[in-house]
Amino acid sequence: MGWFKRKTEGITTSTKDKKETPEGLWYKCPKCQTVVTTEDHAKNSYVCDRCSFHERIGSEEYFQLLFDDGKYRELDKRLSSADPLKFEDTKKYTDRVKETQSKTGLVDAIRTAYGKIDGQDIVIAAMDFKFIGGSLGSVMGEKIARAIDKAIKMKAPFMIISKSGGARMMEAGLSLMQMAKVSAKLNLLSEAKLPYISFLTDPTTGGVTASFAMLGDINISEPDALIAFAGPRVVKETIGRDLPAGFQRSEFVLEHGFLDYIVERTRLKEELSKSIKLFMN
Repeated sequence: MGWFKRKTEGITTSTKDKKETPEGLWYKCPKCQTVVTTEDHAKNSYVCDRCSFHERIGSEEYFQLLFDDGKYRELDKRLSSADPLKFEDTKKYTDRVKETQSKTGLVDAIRTAYGKIDGQDIVIAAMDFKFIGGSLGSVMGEKIARAIDKAIKMKAPFMIISKSGGARMMEAGLSLMQMAKVSAKLNLLSEAKLPYISFLTDPTTGGVTASFAMLGDINISEPDALIAFAGPRVVKETIGRDLPAGFQRSEFVLEHGFLDYIVERTRLKEELSKSIKLFMN
């Protein structure tokens, strides 16, 4: 027999004064499971203070991190994709672009801007993976080309922050042409004796890796970033054997001579400033 018996049915407990925990208040590191406030995580440049896991961030976060006082001028803001091939798979390409623009607030998978790093002029092109996987299309190629022209005009160094799944299949051959277009523009930058800094982040794959991401006067990367042409699963299935530990991660790529150095995001601005001084002086 129970010690207590409810005499009145339907009794409810008031939740009027219950305090709700706001969504997004905490960040849990997917690698080491450490929990911190989202505010502290943002202050540490979205890097886990315990295990140094680098969360993926977008162009705006990189601009705020690198440009002095977070101030910059954006180039070609409204340049948007057309649909010359009238492409349609599960949905029309035009509908996919409009839907992604509405969802992300971005116009395409890259933003370009100029400003200063420690008082030194620089032009930066930064990709956004959340816009159709940071895919390389006609708009990305054109915006990078125009940003290089701006760097030459300003006599300033140029930097690309790569974060891409590769060429945009909805633009077929037109997307592949951007690899050659950007590479040719980078040659003009070289002829003007201006440095090109390539910064590879997680992930940098496909046609971007196969072209301009690896053409930097210096190629640098964040820790543990996936840098590849084909992904590890595809490579494993193709060659039919197990891959080495850390295969295609930035540390592996550095060890095999394709990177100059790896830098923690919290030290990125400092290291870039040194590189710019080295090249420009």
